[in-house]
Amino acid sequence: MRIALPHDRPCPTLLDASAAFDCQSCGACCAYSADWPRFSTEEDAELDRIPDELVATDLSGMRCEDGRCAALRGEVGKQTACAIYEARPHVCRACMPGGDDCLMARAAHGLAVESVISPLEGEMAAKRSEGVVSHKSPT
Repeated sequence: MRIALPHDRPCPTLLDASAAFDCQSCGACCAYSADWPRFSTEEDAELDRIPDELVATDLSGMRCEDGRCAALRGEVGKQTACAIYEARPHVCRACMPGGDDCLMARAAHGLAVESVISPLEGEMAAKRSEGVVSHKSPT
């Protein structure tokens, strides 16, 4: 069964949603809580890659000051970067642009949280990725 979109514009991809929430112009999730990010499933070798001065004194996670991760560089909502991006904790890797955690942190910082694609478009994009959606309506 093939599903056709009701218009002639290309179907958005799921990547469109994450592209609209560019981490390097946001950083909200990295400045959201003094209790996050916590270490969870990291191996010792992975933790050894994180500089000691960026780790909390109780070794439970990243050091945070005023809710901001010590590895975050730049200004939230403008331009940011992670000083340890390649060695960042698993919880940071799991936080997806446009995901629930992202949107909650953005809202807390007063940044836009509007959905980039509608639920119908998201469903259509998922079906397209499975190869069951046509890009154009039938003629």
